[in-house]
Amino acid sequence: MSEDQVTETAASSSKGRPAKKADRGFFARISLFVRQVIGELKKVVAPTRKELINYTLVVLVFVAIMMLIVSLLDIAFGTGASWVFGGTGATDQ
Repeated sequence: MSEDQVTETAASSSKGRPAKKADRGFFARISLFVRQVIGELKKVVAPTRKELINYTLVVLVFVAIMMLIVSLLDIAFGTGASWVFGGTGATDQ
């Protein structure tokens, strides 16, 4: 599908008046923006309680797994750096 077809489809399906960009003043553009934001917010569907709990659990499990991976890498690189450079700190002579 070409870009021209997508633009034509989106433009023909809009319910508003055609925009005259050259004639619009500052406040008219702000008003149009606010109307478009309200129109988009009306399309938002809130998740059910079950979906919300499921999404929350998925995020928490993902974060826990990522914390585990980062912690293991930190320990591995710290141990490797200690092995390569020797010693346990800056005061070691």
